[in-house]
Amino acid sequence: MKRLLTVAVLCAAGSALAFPAAADDAELIKSAEAAAPAAVSSGAAIYAMDDKGEMRTLREGTNGFWCMPDNPASPGPDPMCGDANSMEWAMAWIGKTEPPQGKVGFMYMLAGGSDGSNTDPYAPGPEEGNNWIETGPHVMIVNAMDMMEGYPDTPEPDTTQPYVMWAGTPYAHLMIPIE
Repeated sequence: MKRLLTVAVLCAAGSALAFPAAADDAELIKSAEAAAPAAVSSGAAIYAMDDKGEMRTLREGTNGFWCMPDNPASPGPDPMCGDANSMEWAMAWIGKTEPPQGKVGFMYMLAGGSDGSNTDPYAPGPEEGNNWIETGPHVMIVNAMDMMEGYPDTPEPDTTQPYVMWAGTPYAHLMIPIE
């Protein structure tokens, strides 16, 4: 399980994250809970990285969801919550392996996100031509490759409408704005 949680952190920004030692656990939990509706986040396991890069459990979960607080080192807000299938998808993404077959996952990012490159799942940061984007509050459907036909998959999408991120890769997923 600890490895799964590390992947969730990596998903939040595409690289290992460490939260400042001074960050209060209550503040981190509040940040993580902002990623999903209270009905989900109130029962979710909450995890964060400490200043040494070690995973900490801030709260045990009761509903099968996990949440991570905002990464203060990223350009924008990015707390996130997801289900178990989204964690398996994220493990495949980070491990550069094929996502699990037949396991559609769901993730919340209701505080928005500084999403990274819309075209390169491994872009480390904004660079000219790598289509770095920011998205307002949204949800994501991951690992549903055969269900995204008809949604825009252009490098520079209109982030106010549903679109496919990382089109043409095994990690393509549907981004769905909620505002």
